[in-house]
Amino acid sequence: MEQFKYSLEEFLRQTGQKDNGGGTFELESPQTLEVNLNGQVWAKAGSMIAYDGDIRFKREGILDHGISNLIKRSISGEGTQLMNAEGYGSLYLADYGKNISILNLQNDSLYVNGNDVLAFEPTLKWDIKMMRKVAGMLQGGLFNVRFDGTGMVAITSHHRPLTLVVTPNHPVVTDPNATVAWSGSLTPEFKTDISLRTLLGRGSGETFQMRFEGNGFVVVQPYEEIYMQGRA
Repeated sequence: MEQFKYSLEEFLRQTGQKDNGGGTFELESPQTLEVNLNGQVWAKAGSMIAYDGDIRFKREGILDHGISNLIKRSISGEGTQLMNAEGYGSLYLADYGKNISILNLQNDSLYVNGNDVLAFEPTLKWDIKMMRKVAGMLQGGLFNVRFDGTGMVAITSHHRPLTLVVTPNHPVVTDPNATVAWSGSLTPEFKTDISLRTLLGRGSGETFQMRFEGNGFVVVQPYEEIYMQGRA
């Protein structure tokens, strides 16, 4: 029994690719996204770990999504790039072992931190939005992507995310470095906590906060992420 427990056959059974029902986006594991591709999908550049079938990859060109987004990305300094995957087959995506959540938007609006976008369907409208008030306050600055319409988007988080409900009588305040996403109905305000700055020093992320008011939700992760400067 012990010999079978650690056999090659048991390893293949536990780790082998699974058929999860044939949806466009499926979780092969909490950290691996399977895209059953028959057409096109946008994905974070560098996130492909494997594929089968006939799939071609092309990084987003400097004018593929408009000159305004090129300027926003260059100002943001965060270096997150997208690639377009086109063809048919099974595409597997991951991002530094982060947890993956799949959201099926139905005429919804959603903001996602730019570093936490893993993949999305081309049926969604998207635009890069800069957080100008916080740029320069945090290492690398911050920008986010707004999605509108109908389609699937896969987002990432360090460990299991927490979603907090925002109501007019119950605003929510978050650390920008721990904020993953929020509903399109909300517009965060940025504030500086002078007491925390005095206590912890100017380099502390907690001194800069995002305040959400209105009706909606905000998603946070149990991790303060320092945004990376790009990826091969």
